[in-house]
Amino acid sequence: MAHIFPTVRMRRLRRGQAMRDLLQETEVTTKDLIYPIFVEEELDDFAPVESMPDVFRIPERKLDAAMKEIAAAGIRAVMTFGVSHHKDDTGSDTWNRDGLMARMIRRAKDAAPDVVLFSDTCFCEYTSHGHCGVIHDGDVHNDHTIANLGRQAVVAAEAGADVIAPSAMMDGQIAAIRAALDGGGFTDIPIMAYSSKFASAYYGPFRAAAGCDLQGDRKAYQMNPLNGREALRESDLDEAEGADMLMVKPALPYLDVLTKIRQRSLLPLAAYQVSGEYAMIKFAARAGAIDEHRVVRETLGAIKRAGADLILTYFAMDIARQGF
Repeated sequence: MAHIFPTVRMRRLRRGQAMRDLLQETEVTTKDLIYPIFVEEELDDFAPVESMPDVFRIPERKLDAAMKEIAAAGIRAVMTFGVSHHKDDTGSDTWNRDGLMARMIRRAKDAAPDVVLFSDTCFCEYTSHGHCGVIHDGDVHNDHTIANLGRQAVVAAEAGADVIAPSAMMDGQIAAIRAALDGGGFTDIPIMAYSSKFASAYYGPFRAAAGCDLQGDRKAYQMNPLNGREALRESDLDEAEGADMLMVKPALPYLDVLTKIRQRSLLPLAAYQVSGEYAMIKFAARAGAIDEHRVVRETLGAIKRAGADLILTYFAMDIARQGF
């Protein structure tokens, strides 16, 4: 009996590295990356975050040098998070023009004016209770919070933020922030909505890094991790309210959501490879279980392939220094 050989041989296109590189469908470069940084006031030196190996809180007074290093490495965008020593029930330091948020934005932009600065617009790092807004009768009050988000956004824009990135997951927050920015004369400042942000178990290391100890949980305003259709509704609403960009957070566990949003929206789409995703890779690599460089390449490639135009990742500096 004659042997029937295959006519279509997929391996023909995998012969040799040059051929594989030529036909690679997805590329991730530093141009796609946003680097999240933590800036702490009243800190003398860089402070390591134990649950996030190789991540440090940056002392406010050393932010200039850190930003110049980030720019020199080829990173084109950062997301700023403040580690505040002046917390209260409402996070009012964020609408203080001399508060930490405004100061770190001014300092970062002065040091590296060509780096695009995304300002995380929320209150959890600045409230004594760790929630993302004003507590009323034991719950976060939606409408009081969105009014305060508008105030915070204007202060951030005045300080030099290039993009406002609201992460509080309040209903109507994009419309409220857009109105506040436009009313303040900042009609050209775009908004990147954390539009599909889940109440995820992957955020633990971030809370340690940002110093935002939480009383209770955020399940009443962040999304149920098992809901997908709801995530699409959230993104549709944010786009209708005037968001210029959308985001899915976390990234890897929600690639299905990312792909579905990509299929229905023409807006630029970001995904946040969050602290828990980062920590799992780092600790597994340190244990010898995986090859860190290859896993980072594979996971970021999956996020890009699923539809992300931009990826927020704590690996950004590693990639800039070592290549992808």
